[in-house]
Amino acid sequence: MDFKDLYNEPSEEDFEELTNIEAIKGRMSHIRHKLVIMSGKGGVGKTTVTVNLAQALALKGYKVGILDADITGPNVPKMLGIKPMPPNVTPAGIFPAEIGDISLISMALLMPTEESAVIWRGPLIMGMIEQFLADVVWGELDHLIVDLPPGTGDETLSIMQFLKDDMDGVITVTTPQEVALLDARKGIVMSREMGVRVIGIIENMSGLVCPHCGEKINLFKAGNGEKLAKEYGVPFLGRIPLDPRIVETSDNGTPFVLKHDSPSSKAFIEIVQKIEEIIE
Repeated sequence: MDFKDLYNEPSEEDFEELTNIEAIKGRMSHIRHKLVIMSGKGGVGKTTVTVNLAQALALKGYKVGILDADITGPNVPKMLGIKPMPPNVTPAGIFPAEIGDISLISMALLMPTEESAVIWRGPLIMGMIEQFLADVVWGELDHLIVDLPPGTGDETLSIMQFLKDDMDGVITVTTPQEVALLDARKGIVMSREMGVRVIGIIENMSGLVCPHCGEKINLFKAGNGEKLAKEYGVPFLGRIPLDPRIVETSDNGTPFVLKHDSPSSKAFIEIVQKIEEIIE
């Protein structure tokens, strides 16, 4: 096998022939802003950022949808406290689940149990991403937030191909560790090669605020996310410190911005304000 074949992606003409572009454009035309949350590496808190970004926007009175594009590892329903449920399918399309002011579509909603595994190859994954975009009846939304899996694989490539002319851009989530930053760079490079704007970088797990004395401890270093933003000339959106209550609320299905007046919540609200200013 010639390794060059690994890079022979379909041309734009081939891609349009293989997908229902007009249906996707029709659905997306009712949504003002499309934000894609990505990370080069797993375990950096990307889905936590997605869920709390959606909730923070909903608290401001926006109509918000989340597309959980991590087909084989969907976690958004868990963090919103939504159990697997049969979708409401009508001739008009597939209706998303709703929790408060947030609409959600996720592979996890279609599985019989939370433990069920999706064992699919790339073409099936790409087909499901297309169906989520073309067939889900989102209605009129102010924001659609797409939660990608880690890396630059099938789901990420599909979303960027489907939405690159119609999205506000990508928000990259990283931790201060060099390993996470290395992979975050790859995501930024991919976005630019695909012609997608990088809205900014969030440094998650940026220090731990001691619940007893209030002192900040830099468990995983701090400040490298801002350095990365300067290196690539993109906005630095802010730092979110570690807080044990984030784990507790996420496991219980409640976004932490609803629960605690903590440094982490305040940091996140400030980040949302910066994102609003950039995309508006």
